[in-house]
Amino acid sequence: MTETALLSSGAYADAVATATRAAAAYYTDGATPLGDDEYDVLVRAIAAYEQAHPQEVLPDSPTGKVAGGAVQGDVPHSVPMLSLDNVFTAEELADWAAGLERRLGRAPAGWCVEPKLDGLAVAARYRGGRLRRVITRGDGLAGEDISHAAGDVLGLPEHLTEAVDVELRGEVLLTREQFERANEIRTEHGAVPFANPRNGAAGTLRAKDRPYRIELTFFAYDAVGLGEELGHSALLERLAALGANTAATTAAAPRRCETVEQVQQRVEEIAGLRAELPFGIDGVVIKADDAADQQQAGSGSRAPRWAVARKLAAEHKVTRLLDVEWAVGRTGIIAPRAVLEPVVIDGVTVTYATLHNPADIERRGLMLGDQVFVYRAGDVIPRVEAPLVDERTGAERPIVFPEACPRCGDAIDTAEQRWRCARGRNCQAVASIIYAAGRDQLDIEGLGSTRAVQLVEAGLVADLADVFELTREQLLALDRMGETSTDNLLAAIGTARTRPLNRALCALGIRGTGRSMSRRIAAHFGSMAAIRAADAEALAEVDGMGPEKARLMVAELAELAPLLDRLAALGVGTAVTEPTAPRPAADAEPAAAAAAGPLGGQAVVVTGSMTGPLAALSRNEMNELIERAGGKASSSVSKRTTLLVAGEKAGSKRAKAEELAIRILTPDEFADLVAAHLPRA
Repeated sequence: MTETALLSSGAYADAVATATRAAAAYYTDGATPLGDDEYDVLVRAIAAYEQAHPQEVLPDSPTGKVAGGAVQGDVPHSVPMLSLDNVFTAEELADWAAGLERRLGRAPAGWCVEPKLDGLAVAARYRGGRLRRVITRGDGLAGEDISHAAGDVLGLPEHLTEAVDVELRGEVLLTREQFERANEIRTEHGAVPFANPRNGAAGTLRAKDRPYRIELTFFAYDAVGLGEELGHSALLERLAALGANTAATTAAAPRRCETVEQVQQRVEEIAGLRAELPFGIDGVVIKADDAADQQQAGSGSRAPRWAVARKLAAEHKVTRLLDVEWAVGRTGIIAPRAVLEPVVIDGVTVTYATLHNPADIERRGLMLGDQVFVYRAGDVIPRVEAPLVDERTGAERPIVFPEACPRCGDAIDTAEQRWRCARGRNCQAVASIIYAAGRDQLDIEGLGSTRAVQLVEAGLVADLADVFELTREQLLALDRMGETSTDNLLAAIGTARTRPLNRALCALGIRGTGRSMSRRIAAHFGSMAAIRAADAEALAEVDGMGPEKARLMVAELAELAPLLDRLAALGVGTAVTEPTAPRPAADAEPAAAAAAGPLGGQAVVVTGSMTGPLAALSRNEMNELIERAGGKASSSVSKRTTLLVAGEKAGSKRAKAEELAIRILTPDEFADLVAAHLPRA
């Protein structure tokens, strides 16, 4: 169904019933079997039918009602808490803005653009600056008292900075981190995990007498009692001054725009930041910023005429779990993957999603045939959140875990949450060789997937050390290996012996030691011998390592000892690498190490296409350059970022850096700054 398809009379009645049930589930505990996109399409189809047949409108229709008419309350609001009208495209937003201009007889004096938070709307009443009551929006006229949960909500202070009588209005939600922690707590207490953050926020706020506490976060976006003369931007500043949390502290901070073109640009910027935000958003809110414009435009029974929500494609969808596949990775990790009934999320058709590990499957209580929430943000790999337990029919089946390695049939090591083939890397020799030869590891040109398979199947290569023992005669005996190809491959293997320590370490594929971590470890210890001699306590001192990763690395280094001995004898990974910045003596100031190099103490992010001297560098090589120059490479812009290298088409990261007043350099300017550390041609 599309929003332009006109329903029949019978289909209209069915659509109203379906929408009513979905709204009731959504606004009570969030556990609706209908995704946001499907619900929006359904309501628009209902509205189209009602416009064509106004005499047939059913009393239960969700159109024109706050929360779709699905909820009520027993605590009256002093001023109605309205919903927002929605638009779904840039064209619809432009049409809405033009309509507001016609209503005002002129263009609004300015616009405020802010993220539409995906949580539960509440009103918090303060008397003399002290929190007295918290109420849900309900049907807009009256809500439900949830004051019992106020103590668990961050950003909702018990006392304001001034002794004022005011009602703060905003959204209570679970951040992504709070959501993960909430589900850990629930499963520890034998409860079913929340299906998604909104489900968790709604259920938590209404729950009483639980044997555990779940932390939530409040974001204020409106108030009653601070004076009608305040425009929206000024109101948000006033709320922050009173001690309330607002979206101004985030990358998607509210921003005043002077024109509709600027509004559209800001909408695109916030949409681009969506995956980086610590909480979920389902749209962007556009408001006439000046109080006089708001008062002149007025409000309808359901929504203000001076504000609208530009909805974004849903990140959560409901689909069916058809099967679970078990794949073996290059280190022998046995990873489950969900096979899904195809579903479109954020413009991408999703048929597979990660399930992390067997413990995760058990924690979420999944069964084959379940309807499940699937989540996708930006370019993040889709993942299954939780089943809709209330939608089970009895036909669902338990997920069968493998009893032997699905690749080689050997035993499975189940000592850790992530199961592993007892043969480890030897189970996936081809994958290990391909990874080690990759551009960001040893960069062995000519040793791609086809050649790796050929070498393994011929019995010439079983591990990485075998690659460095290949002879010209062995290679010439292979199919499709002439003298030129053989000599080129042997030359590339010879060059790989001299790769920096961090590349050799990364090529081993040790769990938890990707490109960035390998650089940090190499810089910290300086040689493979020092790394192998380090215990878990010493490894845990590396920035970002931590005790758990350190323990796993010690175990894997011990497992790899025979291979490492052979590689050392072959001259691979034996070069001594000086730390990025000289480590101070034990009695020296800790800051001394950070002071060396042109980027000493700097947190650097690279975005966009590099030009000039940097054009030929991969992103990994850029990160290596940053760390050689004394800096720390990062992939996302935050308050800790001190420098952004912005190339062509820098996009949202540049916008965020500008908001945070972070220093920005062009590729040429950055190349000049780190010229002494650039790789030699």
